[in-house]
Amino acid sequence: MKNQTIIITGGAGFIGSHLVRLMVNKYPDYKIVNLDALTYAGNLENLRDIENKPNYVFERGDITDADFVSSIFKKYNPDGIIHLAAESHVDRSISNPMSFIQTNIVGTVTLLNAAKHHWADNFDGKLFYNVSTDEVYGTLGDTGLFTETTSYDPRSPYSASKASTDHLVRAYFHTYDMPIVISNCSNNYGPNQFPEKLIPLFINNIKHNKPLPIYGDGKYTRDWLWVEDHAVAIDLIYHKGKNGETYNIGGHNEWTNLDLIGLLIKEVDKQLGRPEGKSKELITYVKDRAGHDRRYAIDASKVQNDLGWVPSLQMEEGMALTVKWYLDNMDWMDSITSGTYQKYYENQYEKR
Repeated sequence: MKNQTIIITGGAGFIGSHLVRLMVNKYPDYKIVNLDALTYAGNLENLRDIENKPNYVFERGDITDADFVSSIFKKYNPDGIIHLAAESHVDRSISNPMSFIQTNIVGTVTLLNAAKHHWADNFDGKLFYNVSTDEVYGTLGDTGLFTETTSYDPRSPYSASKASTDHLVRAYFHTYDMPIVISNCSNNYGPNQFPEKLIPLFINNIKHNKPLPIYGDGKYTRDWLWVEDHAVAIDLIYHKGKNGETYNIGGHNEWTNLDLIGLLIKEVDKQLGRPEGKSKELITYVKDRAGHDRRYAIDASKVQNDLGWVPSLQMEEGMALTVKWYLDNMDWMDSITSGTYQKYYENQYEKR
């Protein structure tokens, strides 16, 4: 494939930063444009190691601003869009659904319209890639797996907004012949995740002997995916995926919340030099989340059979690496929890 200019939206976020790093390092002849609004979960400190690479550029802006998005297309003339920018925390969507409608739905349509207009219906060599979630499929019972043909049944404002983006991207494929791919992933974990999410939150709480809040009976089940494996899958799908297709990306790695937290406690206690299991005393059961989906599980056989992707890590190894990263980078965690990370853009970019 020829050298490309790719815009990655949400590239300062958790998954986005790992993808940006992979693409910048793997494709030195590409231009990788990181487009991020730097809302609370966007953190440019995640990309310090590649921010001065010649094939990387950062643009700060809101994907719901049509004039701004159009100007970015004109400036960079992208060959592809990998769209990750999204509000993604279910609890926040329950308390403030409108922000999810605005960012996830309006933002996606704004990008689609800009791509359609800028590419002027000449889509040769172009691609719009929407990165989505398994939560669009709803919930599973004790058995079964989500496949690419599972009917959509979103249960939260977050998952409903992401389902909308998938439908809209497919609509532009069918109506305007825009080249698209979509991937739906399971729960990601690894370094640089904003500590509102379970694993970094609990690592931080265990270290500081704070309560570990568990929703309901703790038996909610999720399929966990190492974030760097997800980035590899996105790279493969972008370059080798079939136009118009959907690919499910999962870790083959189901854990109930209780079992996951037990593993997490064991690993954090071990790395902190505490008696194994001591931090179990921090577990606190709290009122269940509204509309809480019981189980997610991904059938990732399509991406494996078609593109040769398989996850490289299972949870025990990945959890050990994850815990070590957070404990070795508590300055990063302190920056997040204090809010000082939000000054990084001002210090590094506005003063240039």
